[in-house]
Amino acid sequence: MSFLDWLKYAEEDLNEAKDAYERKKYRYACFFAQQSAEKFLKAFLVKNKKPFRKTHNVLFLLELCKEVDESFKELEQYDLEMLTAFASITRYPEFRIDIDENDAKEAIEIAEKIRNFVLKKLKFEEVE
Repeated sequence: MSFLDWLKYAEEDLNEAKDAYERKKYRYACFFAQQSAEKFLKAFLVKNKKPFRKTHNVLFLLELCKEVDESFKELEQYDLEMLTAFASITRYPEFRIDIDENDAKEAIEIAEKIRNFVLKKLKFEEVE
């Protein structure tokens, strides 16, 4: 996959997160926000030919991005640990986590900040 493919999938996931939020499906909004953030970071890594292993860990991906560009440190101010957790706790009933509107709103906001940061780094304004 090219970095453009990663961007397209990331954008689609972000749109799904927003749609789920509007439908008050907050668990799905959190899941898709996490997926979006993950894929935006992977797009940056692919574009910069930085290999990565299969992972949903946004914090790990951020560390790899920082190896390419130290300014990614700016993204550490967001709750990426929470966002990473949404990759699994939103999918399996054994976690029995109550996810509310505020969780979903925050997850989407973080994903949007990662999106905007990555697109700026890649010199993109919009994903087609």
